[in-house]
Amino acid sequence: MEKGKINVSVDNIFPLIKKFLYSDQEIFLRELISNATDATLKLKHLTGIGEAKVEYGTPIIEVKINKENKTLHVIDQGIGMSEEEVKKYINEVAFSGAEEFLDKYKDSAKDAGIIGHFGLGFYSAFMVADKVELISKSYTDAPAVHWSCDGSPEFSLEAHDKSERGTEIILHISEDAASYLKESTIQGLLTKYNKFMPIPIKFGTRTETLDKPEGAKEDDPVPTQEVDAIINNTDPAWTKAPADLKEEDYTAFYRELYPMQFESPLFHIHLNVDYPFHLTGILFFPKLTNDLSIQKDRIQLYQNQVFVTDNVEGIVPEFLTMLKGVIDSPDIPLNVSRSYLQADSSVKKITSYITRKVADKLQSLFKEDRKDFEEKWNDIKVVIEYGMLTEEKFFEKAQKFTLYPTTDGEYLTYEELEERVKELHKDKDNKTVYLYATKPDQQHTYIEQAKQKGYTVLLLDSPIAPHLIQKLESELKEVQFARVDADAVENLIKKEETNLSKLDEKQQEELKTLVEDTVKSFGYIVQTEGLSSEALPFMLTEPEFMRRMKDMQQTGSSGIMGIGSIPDMFNLVVNTNHPLIGEIFEAKTEKKRKRLIQQGVDLARLSKGILKGKELSDFITRSVEMIK
Repeated sequence: MEKGKINVSVDNIFPLIKKFLYSDQEIFLRELISNATDATLKLKHLTGIGEAKVEYGTPIIEVKINKENKTLHVIDQGIGMSEEEVKKYINEVAFSGAEEFLDKYKDSAKDAGIIGHFGLGFYSAFMVADKVELISKSYTDAPAVHWSCDGSPEFSLEAHDKSERGTEIILHISEDAASYLKESTIQGLLTKYNKFMPIPIKFGTRTETLDKPEGAKEDDPVPTQEVDAIINNTDPAWTKAPADLKEEDYTAFYRELYPMQFESPLFHIHLNVDYPFHLTGILFFPKLTNDLSIQKDRIQLYQNQVFVTDNVEGIVPEFLTMLKGVIDSPDIPLNVSRSYLQADSSVKKITSYITRKVADKLQSLFKEDRKDFEEKWNDIKVVIEYGMLTEEKFFEKAQKFTLYPTTDGEYLTYEELEERVKELHKDKDNKTVYLYATKPDQQHTYIEQAKQKGYTVLLLDSPIAPHLIQKLESELKEVQFARVDADAVENLIKKEETNLSKLDEKQQEELKTLVEDTVKSFGYIVQTEGLSSEALPFMLTEPEFMRRMKDMQQTGSSGIMGIGSIPDMFNLVVNTNHPLIGEIFEAKTEKKRKRLIQQGVDLARLSKGILKGKELSDFITRSVEMIK
């Protein structure tokens, strides 16, 4: 058996870093500023424990462009490096000084906010630079040092006359990366990745207006001064304790996150956990109504206040990806370039925590102010229904606060709904049947008939409702949902107790044949029923299972999308007890009979919203003639 040590070819390491390590070239600036932040936080920690005998002050990180020299500079006032440290941390690729620091001070520095992990961030500079220089002065008395490399394995190292503590990185920008010498480009990257870094970041200056001196004349110019332009908020809301924040603080932070969003969020959920993982954040519920096409990827993921990605799938449960806000956790595992999530057991724990926290918050809001919760229901129901459909644990908790609106404007919990309908709404199998409407304007006639019989009709109009109904029927067993205009409802609410028709069997067969002949082009299945005289003479109903399939197909249900467009399928119910049916039998001519049948059927089609085009025009013309 032979054992040995695998060698890495140094000559090939730079091409690998430049081409394959990082998914986006622009990440180089995030990495360099993260290193500068670590250097500053290390010094803060060492001065705090008395190991560094220097004045920490209020350090900043400065980013500046020198267009004449085609260089980009990142300057910090942090811990700095000696010659030995440069050799150790810069010349040894993938040796993490941040990891070493945390290991050395593991007890006292665990909450220091140190960002680095893999020891590769510095080398991302070579993605945009032909040459990189590093000038550093340690916080100790060690002399300053100047390191330089042109992107090959060769480097130079010499003394430097830098007198101030800290490090300056100088990138000689390559021709194909010239856009990084534009102020607008750098400003955009700083805003994207470093907007909430814990150390102030200066980029240029801004003009500040001053008060006029005492005794100044009205037409005297207003005095101004140039001050440092600090691009970041070092103390964002999610880093603070909820007890230290007011409602206006959350709203202000929402505006800071989404400056182009004019509507205020409905409410927020502040996340804050220390065990078994560290996670903080704030999630906002925006107004969603029934729109499933609302842009996702609006929750931003951070690690120690460094932006990572706005694709939080795998961390945040899918049903919450329609929310907005921030999640920050040093315990979320990322790949080497800190661009993508690497799934492991800790991610599942984080996902479960977020699900539970959201459910608890919704329950709390419902208990504290039910009226306000009801008023917001239509704006948040899509998220809650989606959660009930996709997360079993959320489904269990949501039973306490999920609302079922009625067509009368009431909002009932499932328990209240159950109590309301348990005696009245029973089918032939003794199942509890919940009637619901999806389009109350189109289904108004059917809704009114049901209400006249004393039935409660739910309003389930979200795009997720068909899927949720199926889930509820599966979970709750002895219940069934029926759309108010479906054929199953006919047996429940429309028939008279005696179900006696005013027509004998021969007349019913004659009527059925006459109607079928009139509507044969529509393909309707004609049924004659002895219904209440108050019911319509002609009604169109749909098989419940076909209606469900169509509703699911419209919302993109997997497995249904591939079967092609589902055609309309209607039953035409003829109410033999309606006075109009008597008129049809008393009509003296075949033409008048068919015209009355056609008018009645068109009325039924009009109530379903399917009478259109030429058929609608013919109906209007016929109606005018009949009025004459």
